[in-house]
Amino acid sequence: MKRIGILGGTFDPPHLGHLVIAEEVRVALELEEIWFIPTYTPPHKNDSQTSAYHRMKMLESAIDSNNSFKLNTIEMERLGKSYTIDTVKVLRSEFPDYKFYFIIGADMVEYLPNWNKIDELVQLIQFVGVKRPGYKLETHYPLIEVTVPILDISSTMLRRRLRNKESIKYIVPDKVHRYIREKGLYEDR
Repeated sequence: MKRIGILGGTFDPPHLGHLVIAEEVRVALELEEIWFIPTYTPPHKNDSQTSAYHRMKMLESAIDSNNSFKLNTIEMERLGKSYTIDTVKVLRSEFPDYKFYFIIGADMVEYLPNWNKIDELVQLIQFVGVKRPGYKLETHYPLIEVTVPILDISSTMLRRRLRNKESIKYIVPDKVHRYIREKGLYEDR
């Protein structure tokens, strides 16, 4: 049975925190691959700041140096808001011999009771929680806890830095930084 980690998110933009979490969970749980699944529109947020196309291109650039990292565009192809339960059902149908581990930050662990069809979802997938500053990994839902180096980086912080013309060097992969500059993303419009 192939063991696959799933890291979903807006990735607006993708940053080193995403990559560190993915690699640390992959190694700790001995997973074959991590599938990055960018959402078209997350159900718990307003629309993303950047188009799905640009977010996908940045993510491709961010993960291209790790053969264990794959891009899966299932939620982008669906368009609109995506719920994890729908994505997991499709993945389990397409890959019945795979075991999936859904990686979430501690901020999302606290939000689990609000997830769409959470009681059904926990029967279909194994959640993996990683620590995040300011949050606790406490839930009554089944959860594997993986300790990762804490990098207090968020896409929100990066967008703010970019709008304020502050450096993001060494916080995002060089290829992502270059793509952001070339496309003029996150500039104050």
